[in-house]
Amino acid sequence: MPETAMTQTTEPVAAGHNSERNAGMPLDLAAVNAVQANRSATERRAASLPGRRAVKGDAQSAWLLKAVTCIDLTTLNGDDTDGRVRRLCAKARRPIRADILNALGMGDRRITTGAVCVYHRFVATAVDALKGSNIPVAAVSTGFPAGLVPHDVKLAEIEASVKDGAEEIDIVITREHVLTGNWPALYDEMRDFRAACGDAHVKAILATGDLKTLRNVARASLVCMMAGADFIKTSTGKEGVNATLPVTLTMVRAIRQYREMTGAKVGYKPAGGISKAKDVLTYFALMKEELGREWLDPELFRIGASSLLADIERQLEHRVTGAYSALNRHPIG
Repeated sequence: MPETAMTQTTEPVAAGHNSERNAGMPLDLAAVNAVQANRSATERRAASLPGRRAVKGDAQSAWLLKAVTCIDLTTLNGDDTDGRVRRLCAKARRPIRADILNALGMGDRRITTGAVCVYHRFVATAVDALKGSNIPVAAVSTGFPAGLVPHDVKLAEIEASVKDGAEEIDIVITREHVLTGNWPALYDEMRDFRAACGDAHVKAILATGDLKTLRNVARASLVCMMAGADFIKTSTGKEGVNATLPVTLTMVRAIRQYREMTGAKVGYKPAGGISKAKDVLTYFALMKEELGREWLDPELFRIGASSLLADIERQLEHRVTGAYSALNRHPIG
């Protein structure tokens, strides 16, 4: 594998965090209300990406290894247990089998996932299991996934997860604020969440499948960034429609607009439904073309996923053996 590809892919990043937080800005309703989204143009642009941006061979392997470092390896099931979370954390420490890495010439490189994402109940378990790894624990919060518990309960949940050691908090917004155009309420809610997180980075989950229009997605993205979100994230993974390329294009263009307004860099996290290695390569192409090289690293790009890692490992094994193995040979936890 070419040295340039290897160095791009495998250098670990401390805690996977931005070097600078997004401080936010006062709510600018004129800027928010001026935002529009052309659905047909957005869908045409998104549809053109998969066919135009294919990578093969060593380059594909390098980008798939890069993708591993951007995964928030996630378990958010009603039947989660301490044992499952610990197995997931072990996979996060060594996401690709040693024999595959050795065959790719990467056996001496430290490759981990970007984070492990769990419910609050398992934050302390994950923190203990990841001790010494420099992999942050992300906790879903604020009444995930619906976000319909009382506001003070949401703030208490954030504070409890931070106390247990979560370095990242994935909050869910109140969708009603978006659907009714109550941008001051969304801004105030997000500011409270940001304050409750303290030093922990905050990812704002928009639940885009519930927001009805791309214009709502764009405006909600901008308001959350104005209120101090360090990342904006598509979905909980529990909606009927989760991450899509048109939604991604809408959100990353909002990130670009916010950077032009403030100079601040906000990260992006698609989540839900990204399970194939080929799909993540398309997301990388979109991020590079719309935001630039900086948004190809875990400080500014994460993927909320579980089964994606198994498919990436399977594709990398095919690269070194020439044969596809069954997915059940690549457990994630």
